[in-house]
Amino acid sequence: MSQVLIKNGKVIVGLNAQVESVDLLVKDKIIVEIRPNIDATSLKKQDKNLTIIDASDKLVSPGFIQTHLHLCQTLFRGSADDLELLDWLRLRVWPMEAAHNPASLAASAQLSVAELIKSGTTSALTMETVHHTETVLETVERTGFRATIGKCMMDKGHGVPARLSENTTDSLNASLDLLKSWHSNSGRVRCCFAPRFAISCTQGLLETISKIAQENNILIHTHASENRREIEVVESETGLRNVEYLQKVGLAGKNIALAHCVHVNEREQQILAETGTHVLHCPSSNLKLGSGIAPITEMLERGVSVSIGADGAPCNNNLDIFKEMRLSALLQKMRYGSTALPAKKAFYLATLAGAKALGLEKEIGSIEVGKHADIIIVNLNNLHCTPTPDLLSTLVYSANASDVETVIIDGQVVMHNRELKTMDEKEIIATARKEYYQLVSRAGI
Repeated sequence: MSQVLIKNGKVIVGLNAQVESVDLLVKDKIIVEIRPNIDATSLKKQDKNLTIIDASDKLVSPGFIQTHLHLCQTLFRGSADDLELLDWLRLRVWPMEAAHNPASLAASAQLSVAELIKSGTTSALTMETVHHTETVLETVERTGFRATIGKCMMDKGHGVPARLSENTTDSLNASLDLLKSWHSNSGRVRCCFAPRFAISCTQGLLETISKIAQENNILIHTHASENRREIEVVESETGLRNVEYLQKVGLAGKNIALAHCVHVNEREQQILAETGTHVLHCPSSNLKLGSGIAPITEMLERGVSVSIGADGAPCNNNLDIFKEMRLSALLQKMRYGSTALPAKKAFYLATLAGAKALGLEKEIGSIEVGKHADIIIVNLNNLHCTPTPDLLSTLVYSANASDVETVIIDGQVVMHNRELKTMDEKEIIATARKEYYQLVSRAGI
């Protein structure tokens, strides 16, 4: 049984995110004690392998949870800039996804996870490409990261490279095979269904996975209402707006996670609220692709479940949750005034709301006895964070990814003093650069 003791920190405790001066004891993945003055000497006598981390004058926070990412796309960073969504897909992202092989996909996944850990993200919901998703699952498993990963499903669409165009039965069977192999494991790395979006999936495929997912409590992760052209295509093909169509085919409910939802009218917001469907907000991506500003304030007021993700590196250029959390708040303040989406709410969207979207709120998302130890330690003793009259506000509005010093996932220290413990950072960078140039050559772009 491995034990980690975090001493002398300012800890963000519980569902209400109260900052308290307490120690934390982790035993075999689980937080077992939260109280002042846990006796390190006594524990060390019982367990010579006890890891003691001094968090004096530092903030101890639940790890951040990102609910919309594409690990497969991180290798494309900077290769699809200044394009609108559908052109971005057809001219750059789809050809590059089609050119992936297991080596390039592993390199992209490693690059992603290293960046996520170093910026304080401990868990993610990701959509990969059509092929080689088992490579991503295996890579993530080795790193110690926590993720729910889906194979992209695409059995329809114009302008899709041949290698990404699937037969409906083959697409379904490939996803089912991954679920069979990965969804019943310990839970740190899991699978989900990941149909890309309405215009690249047949109605039959969507209805089938909806039925299977409901019967087996499986998460469905897809895109919705990100771009006006996308909405026009869906409406021309179905006679319904995006969210209305997804509800019709069974993709509305507590096991459904919809990325973006930038252009959702009042009726669609009502559907999201009434069905408990989760919205995955990606502010930087929505701005860079020119998609728009999602009506997060309105959705939250209606009771819609909203969490945060960075999306993919080619439409954001980094996977930094600090930037997404701060921008989520600032965009809503620009729309509705300075009191809209305060710091504590933004922090909630980046932690416990993400856990709820994943169906893991009883396991992660907050620091509580009995929960898994997904924890970060942040050093706010920097020029850009000084002074710190309110630690939570400082974390949301002032802190940077580089302020994260230590990351613990499932009780394992995966980064300490900014050094990755389960990955070789220099090797990751070198491999990613090599694989990128080979992938671009295969893609012919």
